[in-house]
Amino acid sequence: MMNKPEWLKVKINPVELKHMEEFLKRVKLNTVCQSAHCPNIGECFSRKTATFMIMGNICTRNCRFCAVEKGHPAPLDEDEPRRVAEAARALNLRHAVITCVTRDDLPDGGASHFARTVRELKKIPGLTVEVLVSDFRGDEEAIRVVVESRPDVINHNLETVPRLYPAVRPMADYDRSLSLLKKIKELDPAIYTKSGIMVGLGESEEEVVDLMKDLVGVGCDMMTIGQYLRPSSSHIEVVEYVTPQQFERYRKIGYDLGFKYVASGPLVRSSYNAVEGMDTVNESGFR
Repeated sequence: MMNKPEWLKVKINPVELKHMEEFLKRVKLNTVCQSAHCPNIGECFSRKTATFMIMGNICTRNCRFCAVEKGHPAPLDEDEPRRVAEAARALNLRHAVITCVTRDDLPDGGASHFARTVRELKKIPGLTVEVLVSDFRGDEEAIRVVVESRPDVINHNLETVPRLYPAVRPMADYDRSLSLLKKIKELDPAIYTKSGIMVGLGESEEEVVDLMKDLVGVGCDMMTIGQYLRPSSSHIEVVEYVTPQQFERYRKIGYDLGFKYVASGPLVRSSYNAVEGMDTVNESGFR
C-alpha cells in the first residue's frame, strides 16, 4: 500500500467532531460524511455543516470504491424529511446538501422521498437546496418527481471514466448517468446540474478531459474532481496519488471547456464546500 503524500494529511478537532456527532444522534439523521469516511469531516463538522444522507445508511449497490454499508435497507422513515429541515434550521444553514444511499428496492428509487425532503427544506426562507441523487435506474418519471420539487442544484456523480466502470461501478452505467443529467436540463433549465469524479484509479488525462466534454455536452454546470482514497483493504486499490499541480490543470481545463464552476483538488468531494459553487454561479449571473 502506498503512503499518503503530505497534501492528503488532515487534522481533526475531536471536540468539535464529538459535538456534531452528538447533534446528529439527537436528531436521528445520517450523514455521508460519517458513512463514507470523508477526510473533510473534521473541517465541515467544526463549521457546523454536513451532508445529510437520507433513506437509511445501507445501500443496494456494490460500488467498489465506497465505504457505505451494502445490504438490505430498512423501510423509509416517513418523518425524516421534517427532521432534515429541523436540523438545517438548527444549524442555521444557508445551503443544504442532501444525498442518499441507492435504493433500487423502492419502485421509484426514493424519488418521492427526496422530493418531500426538498419541499420541507424550501419552507426555510433564504435556504438553497442541493441534492445528490442516484441514477434511479434511468426512470424518467422518478427524475421528473425530483425536478418538480425545485431544488436549486441536482448533482449526480459519474465517479470515474467509462473504461473503469466494470471494475469501479459494476451496477452503474455511464451513458445512463449522462442521460439523467441531460434530462434534468430538458425538464427545467433553471436548475443547476453538477457532477463529480474521483481520480487516482488508473484513468488517463485524456479520458478525464473526454469525460468533461461529455458533461459539458449535456449542459452540466458544475464539476468536482477529487482524489480517490481507499476506505479499507477490501475496496479497490489506489493506483496513484494525483499531484496538486495536476488537479489545478484539470480545474483550468474545466473552465476552458465551459463549466460555470470547477472544484478540483486532492481533498475535494462532491458536496465539500458546496455553498462556494452556489455562490459562484449566482454571483456570476448565470441564472
